Amino acid sequence: MSDWWRGAVVYQIYPRSFRDASGDGVGDLKGITEKLPYVADLGADAIWLSPIFTSPMKDMGYDVSDYCDIDPVFGSLTDFDQMIERAHDLGLKVIIDQVLSHTSDLHPWFKESRVDRTNPKSDWYVWADPKPDGMPPCNWSSVFGGPAWEWEPRRRQYYLHNFLNEQPDLNMHNPEVQDAILATMKFWLNRGVDGFRLDTVNYYFHDQKLQDNPPNPTISPEDSPSETYGWQQHIYSKNQPENIAFLERMRTLTDEYDGRMMIGEVGDAGETAIQLMGDYTQGQSRLHMCYTFEMLSHAYSAGHFRGIIENFQKGAPNGWASWSFSNHDVCRHVSRWEDHAVDKDVLAKQAISMLCSFEGSIGIYQGEELGLEQTEMEYHELTDPPGIRFWPEVKGRDGCRTPMVWDDHVHGGFSEVTPWLPVKAPQRARNVAGQLGQEGSVLEHYRAVLSHRKATPVLISGETEFLDTPEPILAFVRRIDDVALLCVFNLSQTDQSIAIDGLGQISGPSIAAKIEGNTVHLGSNGAVTITQSALGKTFALLG
Repeated sequence: MSDWWRGAVVYQIYPRSFRDASGDGVGDLKGITEKLPYVADLGADAIWLSPIFTSPMKDMGYDVSDYCDIDPVFGSLTDFDQMIERAHDLGLKVIIDQVLSHTSDLHPWFKESRVDRTNPKSDWYVWADPKPDGMPPCNWSSVFGGPAWEWEPRRRQYYLHNFLNEQPDLNMHNPEVQDAILATMKFWLNRGVDGFRLDTVNYYFHDQKLQDNPPNPTISPEDSPSETYGWQQHIYSKNQPENIAFLERMRTLTDEYDGRMMIGEVGDAGETAIQLMGDYTQGQSRLHMCYTFEMLSHAYSAGHFRGIIENFQKGAPNGWASWSFSNHDVCRHVSRWEDHAVDKDVLAKQAISMLCSFEGSIGIYQGEELGLEQTEMEYHELTDPPGIRFWPEVKGRDGCRTPMVWDDHVHGGFSEVTPWLPVKAPQRARNVAGQLGQEGSVLEHYRAVLSHRKATPVLISGETEFLDTPEPILAFVRRIDDVALLCVFNLSQTDQSIAIDGLGQISGPSIAAKIEGNTVHLGSNGAVTITQSALGKTFALLG
């Protein structure tokens, strides 16, 4: 089925932390292959692998030094082929991360480019002369702190790096660079991958005039003392209109293969993010779908979630979204939202119930189905550059990247040796073996909700209509023709009730919910989906 990705459940695997089969303390491809039946039984349709390519690991694989080989820490191309074969046998699609905006500074392309201004790859990266006073050509800042420019003495020029200085930005304005990138994508398509997750997809192009970014009037140093990137409006260093034409070239390539897809990570927020999602997924010639960080924040309210979805409906009426609450870059959502719950397990259950009711495709980050919280890290345990550099104001991303917990053994069944990041007691207590088959566990709730979603077409492709409910109630109807399903959530710690006409029966798993006449009662972080009382009946608020 060519559009398998519409409404799909994509399970993100962070390879370093999923399963160590080789016994070196780092997860690997053989370990992933071993545990694929677990992912399939959970109810996922696809897996997304964070980068597994050859890399010096300055940014844990998001600094690629060879786009067409596997880093030895993860295994070999043979291991990769065997993993794909096993995934396909289990009915799982395989999506791999593509980090195309930048490479490692150890990539052969950059090694050649930095030597002088006349070599064949001299224009493959973003180089610029200094200002007369020796300062960088413009004020662009790095996501990881400080200027986005690094001096190269051999060329007497600066190069652009939107992230670490070991991650130089490719010059996508150069057609040769585009051709080379497309060739690397073709390499993996020919190996049978089903799709690409495109890292920082809105960073591919820069303003060639190198104009200064204006300040962001909504943020002050007092609001963000350790994260200076947000002090600018990044209207020249990313989000350039030339991006569209390259996305169309990428789509032309993937369309040469049956059933392949691309999902883009839009590294932005607010109206800009929604606009880009719409632009990038418009029609049939660009990306298949996009996601932003809008639902990966600390915000947790009915108005917040409704606003994001409605803004996408308005800004991208022909686009397709992918929503998730956690990934490898942010604090796990149970920890982000714990102040809004009495019981963290109930919060975890509500989260997947709510996510599975949203229009679009959904992403699950490994371990969230166990209700895993953010791991509290000590400074000496850190590996993530932002955390190391800006501790303690910035804790880094290691806390959401600690190993998967398969059982209650000392390292959580992840490895027989000390792992690259620690497995601590709060995480180990929520292991797979302790929850599998246990009625009432977070894991079994995930399995039940994903099964219900898959068996309910209106949750896959139905349109969304919101009811004007007051906080903290989020309520909306998913509808296909005369078939409708009402979804109601209590985003608070206190019991809530609301009167709605047209109530039928509870459909699928619910949380602390009951129906009395025309009234829905929900306990703390309650969740329920309800059929309509009669075919074609309209749900309506009462009172």
